[in-house]
Amino acid sequence: MRRSYGWGVFIGLALLTVGEPARAAIVGLEEVATGLSSPAFATFVPGDNNRLFVAQLNGDVKIVDLNTNTVTGTFLDITDNDSEGEGGLLGLAFHPNYSNEGMTGFGKFYVYVTVDNTLPEGTSPFTSRIREYSVNPNNPNQADPGSVNEVLSFLQPQTNHNGGWIGFSPNDGYLYIATGDGGGDHDNDAGHSTLPDAPGNSQDLTDNFLGKMLRIDVNSDAFSEDATRDYAIPASNPFVDIVGDDEIWAYGLRNPFRDSFDRKTGDLWIGDVGQGQREEVDFQPGDSAGGENYGWRIREGTFTTNGGVGGPDSPAYTDPIYDYGRGNGDFLGETVIGGYAYRGPDPDLQGMYIFGDADSTNDNVWLLDLPDPVVPVTSVDNINTELGPLFDTFGRIGSFGEDNKGNLYIVDLFGKVFRIVTNNLIDGDYDADGEVDDADYAVWQADFGSTTNLDADGNGDNVVDAADYTVWRDNFGNSVHDLGAGSGGVSVPEPAALALVGQMIALLLLRVRRHGNIM
Repeated sequence: MRRSYGWGVFIGLALLTVGEPARAAIVGLEEVATGLSSPAFATFVPGDNNRLFVAQLNGDVKIVDLNTNTVTGTFLDITDNDSEGEGGLLGLAFHPNYSNEGMTGFGKFYVYVTVDNTLPEGTSPFTSRIREYSVNPNNPNQADPGSVNEVLSFLQPQTNHNGGWIGFSPNDGYLYIATGDGGGDHDNDAGHSTLPDAPGNSQDLTDNFLGKMLRIDVNSDAFSEDATRDYAIPASNPFVDIVGDDEIWAYGLRNPFRDSFDRKTGDLWIGDVGQGQREEVDFQPGDSAGGENYGWRIREGTFTTNGGVGGPDSPAYTDPIYDYGRGNGDFLGETVIGGYAYRGPDPDLQGMYIFGDADSTNDNVWLLDLPDPVVPVTSVDNINTELGPLFDTFGRIGSFGEDNKGNLYIVDLFGKVFRIVTNNLIDGDYDADGEVDDADYAVWQADFGSTTNLDADGNGDNVVDAADYTVWRDNFGNSVHDLGAGSGGVSVPEPAALALVGQMIALLLLRVRRHGNIM
């Protein structure tokens, strides 16, 4: 009778449904790497859930194992890197087809690095170089340093305001390159444009890559006779066939040090570091045709630039989506650090922009909820407290980062990397990747019967059992990125469902044989 009672409970549990989950929140930080040397950026290989790649200012790219939260080795060492001033290895981007064998871009990645040049002293401290490398075909954890290929370069007149972010758009697959105005004050020192109709490098569109967002096609080479230029110019770039460098996508930037694409929409977020009045976050929608002028050096955020170089506002300028003052406070700062629109597995944070500020006295991290329709916002939420006590140990924010699943990270220039931890998943997402699919069934199968490994405890009763299979089955096919479609759950295709039920019963029978009953 006892065993029959157990079968009855099993059948009853299999019919249970799960109520609405609690609203998610950011609940703290988790340290994933320590012992690094001036880490400046963190990113991922498309399709790889297990590794995070960290670019250091000294020219090294380190690998972090996300399963063990340890630094496992050096992926690349750039030996001619020059980290004077604000230089160094500043940007890293993996080709969208990096993991797709047989496709253009397979095994290729790109860096933005400042390198010593051979010009006379005082001419230029270093050159910014965009380089292509390939992974070692015999070792996925090592790059091939001999594969280096120069893609594009430009001189720097000073050691600061180098920009440094690079990234591939999810919409068009082109490589975007953020450059600073070249340094100095007011975009007005040696090596800066003095054209009356284009004061400063950022407003100069001819033979001047500084203070810009560039867009190039790294899958083609339109300059085969020039070993220093290995790219093509997209025909849809806004200055093609008119006055202006064809590579320019947008301009009027001061120091867009940290930027990002929204992986779902293709929206471009730009954190442009200010001078003395305002820090700004610029926004370009994913369907933009390019050509935006963000106003520097005439405008600093929404203010007229001080020092006698500013001017009145103009319809020609694209206002920031958000700007803030300089100083010490919960909503002030001195160096904006652009972040990411959250597209990780937590359903309640979807599309919210997380960014911050690196201040000499205290750092801040903020959450911006983009309105629809998109208009400039006047307030953000400070989430320092939600990040918990580990945030109080920060030296200085160097960047935010993103992994393949969309989880976000904060890089501490003083040698550590932290994951931002949230507390909610969509029902049935047992591997925490935002999708309910076969991989989640594998987690449930591996943990079946456990009261300690509870990743697949879909109904929260502290045991992984048949009811949690039902949670997975009823939500199969759901995605955190498309909650409106099939919100009631997408059934597993019938043959697969029958096969999985058979496996579930086999697991149950095995448990009965081992323990004598299931209750």
